[in-house]
Amino acid sequence: MAATKRKRSSIEAPKPAVNGDAPPLKRRASTRNAAPVAAVVNPDINGEVLDAPDATRASPDSSVNEDIVSAPIKTNGVKEESPLRDAPDVVEPPKRKGRAGEARDAAKGVRDAEEAVSVVVDAAAAHKAAPAKKGRGKTIKQEADEDITAAATPAAKAASVKQGKKTVDDEVAGRDPEAEGDEEAPDEEEVKEALCRPPPVNSDYLPLPWKGRLGYACLNTYLRQSNPPVFSSRTCRIQSILEHRHPLADPTQPEHPTRNRPDRSKPADMELGQRYVEALGVANVRDIAKMIRWNDRYNIKFLRLSSEIFPFASHPEYGYKLAPFASEALAEAGKVIAELGHRVTTHPGQFTQLGSPRPSVIENAMRDLAYHDELLTLLKLPEQQNKDAVMILHMGGIFDGKEGVITRFKENYAKLSPSVQNRLVLENDDMGWSVHDLLHVCEELNIPMVLDYHHHNIVFDKSQIREGTKDIMDLYPRISATWARKGIKQKMHYSEPTPPAVTPSQRRKHNPRVMTLPPCAPDMDLMIEAKDKEQAVFELMRTFKLPGYDTFNDILPYTRNDDNKVVMAAITKKSRSKKVTLEDEEDTPRELVSEEEVGMGGPEGRVYWPPGMEEWLRPKKREVKKKEPLEEGKSKAKVKKEAETAYRKREAEKAAAKAEPEEEDGSASEGGVEVTPATKKAKAAMRKKERAERVRAAAKAEAEEAKRVARETKASAGGGATAAVKPEAKGKRDRVKTEKVEKDEEVVVPTPSPSDEEEEEEVEGYDDDGEGGKSDEQPVTPALKRTGVTAGRKRSGRAAKAKKVSYAEEDEDAEMEEA
Repeated sequence: MAATKRKRSSIEAPKPAVNGDAPPLKRRASTRNAAPVAAVVNPDINGEVLDAPDATRASPDSSVNEDIVSAPIKTNGVKEESPLRDAPDVVEPPKRKGRAGEARDAAKGVRDAEEAVSVVVDAAAAHKAAPAKKGRGKTIKQEADEDITAAATPAAKAASVKQGKKTVDDEVAGRDPEAEGDEEAPDEEEVKEALCRPPPVNSDYLPLPWKGRLGYACLNTYLRQSNPPVFSSRTCRIQSILEHRHPLADPTQPEHPTRNRPDRSKPADMELGQRYVEALGVANVRDIAKMIRWNDRYNIKFLRLSSEIFPFASHPEYGYKLAPFASEALAEAGKVIAELGHRVTTHPGQFTQLGSPRPSVIENAMRDLAYHDELLTLLKLPEQQNKDAVMILHMGGIFDGKEGVITRFKENYAKLSPSVQNRLVLENDDMGWSVHDLLHVCEELNIPMVLDYHHHNIVFDKSQIREGTKDIMDLYPRISATWARKGIKQKMHYSEPTPPAVTPSQRRKHNPRVMTLPPCAPDMDLMIEAKDKEQAVFELMRTFKLPGYDTFNDILPYTRNDDNKVVMAAITKKSRSKKVTLEDEEDTPRELVSEEEVGMGGPEGRVYWPPGMEEWLRPKKREVKKKEPLEEGKSKAKVKKEAETAYRKREAEKAAAKAEPEEEDGSASEGGVEVTPATKKAKAAMRKKERAERVRAAAKAEAEEAKRVARETKASAGGGATAAVKPEAKGKRDRVKTEKVEKDEEVVVPTPSPSDEEEEEEVEGYDDDGEGGKSDEQPVTPALKRTGVTAGRKRSGRAAKAKKVSYAEEDEDAEMEEA
């Protein structure tokens, strides 16, 4: 038995600002500084706000485009394909306290799991053994499928969900004829039959010059990725509604996705949860006006509104009326639609069926149609635009045969309100209902019929018509008459299958974009059902030079020139940096993008992204570079040593550059003579060369010093002598003092460095040419007098060597002076 709809209280309680109606959103560029209410309804900030899956589809019966947004949401492990699905929500009983209670809960869970496994296994065995039977009625296999579905008890479902298993409802809800990756591989006979089908017969007529309106469904891919995002299909989980029934942790402050959350310890209030879901709906409505203005700038004047603008509005338990809380917001959106002369329609989902044999499905369908009618009525469009705001519906499943479905459809159609009847139109589908099946029903009940070319090429009456667009043109007059009788502007749907599709199940998938126009009237309202949404319309405009093709250009990869986030980042960087060059000043935007122009493509209209390049809509992800593996023959220690050497070299270069005096460039130098650019360049080259020479000299000296120390260490270790380094007083250079360990033992003398030899030569008074003359610049010091060296006399090499290594006398003198 379906649950009764909850009645809202007629007495309006005062609504605090915490979970009440959201005020008009004041969009800001930076999400960090976003207003609290905007943060609550922004899915980029608040993880509880989700994208409705149906809005990302090419049509309600197609697959989700996960390249634009995430996959369909799940509730309790089950895909939430529609709020009207019959699968009941799993409600787990409260856990018992204490160890004994936990033990009883565990035992009950095991019993439920065993029951679920046994029931499903038995039903699956019966299903596998059931032979297939051809015909219009139910097959034995279909009856077995129903047995499996009916066999899954709530307890079994709860146990399976609790253990993370895939339930039967998951299988049923997940059946999507166009879901990518979910379909089974076609068997060989199906592929052979598909390949042997007669080739389609298409018309070569093109409706040019084009005078009609092109449209797309529900979601704008460019605006969805703007900052903040603009889209009209925000939704949530039922769990979020239940959680928001509790007051906020700090009721005096607005809600924040992390800092101020609902407090479950406080008593729940159903009205608070209702205000939360209503705030999402109002935010969706306010974005409709922005989407309409964006479409008008690029000559797109046809839009299908999302059925999920108001989350769970037609749900049997959590449903609600749109008036009065959404009346004002919808009227404002309708005013923009009316001023710009656009057309809007809706398309309830595949679960909305008026020919089902199940009463619960019929109740859900009528409630859903009433919701869509209220949504369109509250727009308060002019008379003709209100007539053109239709609701597209499929006939649904075949069940016990097409005749029985049509009979039930007629009965239930008569129960609809006049307002819903005036908006309802029927569309041929790609599962079982062809144009010939529906056309006589539309003519009898005075219901307009929507021709979908893509569906027609999959399901058609082979006895009366051929596949393709040529033969169907003979039915154009009858189809157009169904619209003219009600005074509604005719519309058609067009899409194309993916190129590799062969079998009917594969051909149901919509291609991301379309390559041509169907042979329709040049003034037709044509809905392009493609996964790339508005980009598919742009593709047609460019291909056939349709009106508006020159209003847009290609986007810059990973860059948005209509986003204040870039401007704010540049301003922040400028304020933090102390040195700002002239180029930075020119590159920094001087004004923020106005709220009306955010996401509109900028002055150049850069809103088109090439096929397959939807990643260009988002900032480029940071690439993490992996460490390269070590080369063969190199150890970590060797690599570390090389890195240290390179680091010392860089530091030496920095020190040399810092020590070099900077020369100021002037217009006059060297005696007032003007310095030419060539002279400046030559001087710069000379300075660079000198700096490089100093760096090489410093590196060479460092290397020689390292070699000298290594030789000293090796010599002292091998000869058994100890060398003590003693600093000399009064700033004299260090000398190495050696002591004899045993008598008649040879003294090991460290090899002097090149710098020591040069100093010794200067002390001894020899010039660079080695001619024995005393240097003019070197005076005779007391040390030279003690050594007995005169200006015109050259010592032998043996005496010089002995003098170099005999420091004992001077060391003793120095010790005496210190004492």
